[in-house]
Amino acid sequence: MVLLPACAPEQCGKDFRNSLKKPSPNYPYGYKTKKARVVPAFTIQAMQKNTRVVPPPKCGVFDPLPPRPTMFRKCYQRGEFPVCIEFTNFGKRLSWKVPIEKLDFHHYLPMFFDGLSENSYPFNFIVEKGIHDLVTKGSYKVLPVVPQLIIPIKNALATKRPAVLCHALKCIQMLVTGCDRVGEALVPYYRQILPILNLFKDKNRNIGSGIDHTTTRGENVADLIEDTLQILERYGGPDAFINIKYMVPTYESCVLN
Repeated sequence: MVLLPACAPEQCGKDFRNSLKKPSPNYPYGYKTKKARVVPAFTIQAMQKNTRVVPPPKCGVFDPLPPRPTMFRKCYQRGEFPVCIEFTNFGKRLSWKVPIEKLDFHHYLPMFFDGLSENSYPFNFIVEKGIHDLVTKGSYKVLPVVPQLIIPIKNALATKRPAVLCHALKCIQMLVTGCDRVGEALVPYYRQILPILNLFKDKNRNIGSGIDHTTTRGENVADLIEDTLQILERYGGPDAFINIKYMVPTYESCVLN
């Protein structure tokens, strides 16, 4: 029974009609607020009343992979690399115990590229400085080793961690620009390298009218990917653009345009 407050005769009918739209206090508790049951999709239960289908799981295509121990870390901890970190008045630098020209690039260069997946000190510092020294001082030995570098580069890009992606892209740029004919040698391996670049090519931060300082520090993944693709096209010969376009459809040529 619904009790109405005292009112004038001309208002009683209107108040009574409005009160009919409200839930009656005599209903059982929770009858109108009963939660829907969660049921699996594509089943008979999904057709029942007061049910809700479980949403599909997220694919997590941009989620970074957890770090894994690399062969570079194991070899460095066993002392197999002829390098050490030297602290000077001007900062840290990598000191080589053997002349770089006498090193076996087929063994050491793939090992250093395998360490691109490392994101902790001192491994990332040794990898960055070691690759720079090997590429700059032994550029004439890099071309025969290119097929051995594809799997380490692919594994580093597959981690999807921004710091590792930026480090790997800078090493690719250094490798292509610092060694003769390496850009052309990488063209057959675009199908292994470029899928991750296609995924993160437009992954920019939207901060409105603010200033994104990662661009000036070289830490913006999307900008580094665009620069890397342009370098690959310039140094990859006449077949570079069509192969890049096949793997990255949104890329526009910086040479033809």
